[in-house]
Amino acid sequence: METLSNNQPNPTRQAEPEPEALAQVLELLQKHKLIQAVVDKQNLPALRKLLEQLSTKSIGNIIEALSSDDQQFVWEHIRDERKEEILLGISDDMRVELVSEIKPRDQSTMIRVFDLHKGCLRQIPIESRRDLAGAKPIWVDLVTPEDEQLSWAREIFGVDIPNPNDLTDLETSARFYVEDNGEIHLHSNFLLDRKEESRNVTVAFILNRGTLFSVRSEELPVFRLQRLRARAESGYVSEAKDILLDLYAADVEYSANALENVYYEMENISKRVLGARISDNEAEDMLAMIASEEDLNGRIRRNVLDTRNALSFLMRRKILSMEQHEEGNEILRDIDSLDGHTAFLFNKIKFLLDATDSTININQNKDIKRLTILGVVFMPLNILAGIGGMSEFSMMTQAVPWQVAYGCLMLTMIVIGGFTYIGLKVYERYKNRHWIKSKRA
Repeated sequence: METLSNNQPNPTRQAEPEPEALAQVLELLQKHKLIQAVVDKQNLPALRKLLEQLSTKSIGNIIEALSSDDQQFVWEHIRDERKEEILLGISDDMRVELVSEIKPRDQSTMIRVFDLHKGCLRQIPIESRRDLAGAKPIWVDLVTPEDEQLSWAREIFGVDIPNPNDLTDLETSARFYVEDNGEIHLHSNFLLDRKEESRNVTVAFILNRGTLFSVRSEELPVFRLQRLRARAESGYVSEAKDILLDLYAADVEYSANALENVYYEMENISKRVLGARISDNEAEDMLAMIASEEDLNGRIRRNVLDTRNALSFLMRRKILSMEQHEEGNEILRDIDSLDGHTAFLFNKIKFLLDATDSTININQNKDIKRLTILGVVFMPLNILAGIGGMSEFSMMTQAVPWQVAYGCLMLTMIVIGGFTYIGLKVYERYKNRHWIKSKRA
């Protein structure tokens, strides 16, 4: 991986949606908002019919052009069979948003079973224990399964599948091991990068008798994308270990995309920090942004480190074929490339933190300087005011009307204060000129 974007498309720039199709979709959405009850009976079928007629590329372009609420509404009315193909043609950020909103609603989404058919993955509908017992899967994917479904899988396949709610951070020795019966267990972290929050999600893998079992507590874009690739490309996978390696490779690609976003955000922050003078409130906001990017960078580094450990375990156990071993080495080389980027970003983040902190200190020093100038200006005035309040001053000016005496005192204070302020400004200019000359010399 010579650059962060190698081996993967860059879908951030989308083609313009077809104006006529976009206009029709927007019109139907507007009708839905205005007359909810009527639209449910009349316009929703029209919307579904229109979406069926459009190509997946056109639907992807239309979704990119809609607002957030409209995107989710249109997404809900697209057939599940077309969703995964549409996801390949949209940007990474949009894909994460759409996938993260998907919640398991029935058994078919909680437990997915795949077999090989003509060199491609094929999903087998699972509605009952009988369906699962009759399947000969290469991959069983469980997302927040119910206790009943976990019991089905354990009894039918004879595998000790953990509950996703019990998956926690474990020692390395407890996360990668082989049972006496030959079962291979791996607990790996996969990155979930969202706009509002980024975190690592633990996924449990079990390899047993040519079948891969994966268990996790929520849907991940990496898994959804890999299911689509394996379905669409003949020969993409030939056995369970291929699926496992491809999931790790996709996680590295996903981490690389997340790093690109960190680079972009740090560039924007750099322009603001190193540009014009920023206020304390702006500096506070930037500190929060830098801290957020530092947290994401740390999660990416931890994620790829965990992937490296998992691949090293598989390669040391010598359970991979020569082809798979070479693929594992390629993934490890990609991880080594990402290590350099995460290290660079850590240094850049530290520099921006120091720069922002220095900006706050400079602003505070300027405030203290203003207070110091005011103190110097008012110091002689305080002395004169003290003299004016003494009884000796009244005795000295008893032959002069008090209005005149105190008027002269006030005028003297103003003149002295003005000369003091002007003297400080002249001294500051002289000092700046002297500093500039010394620098030129």
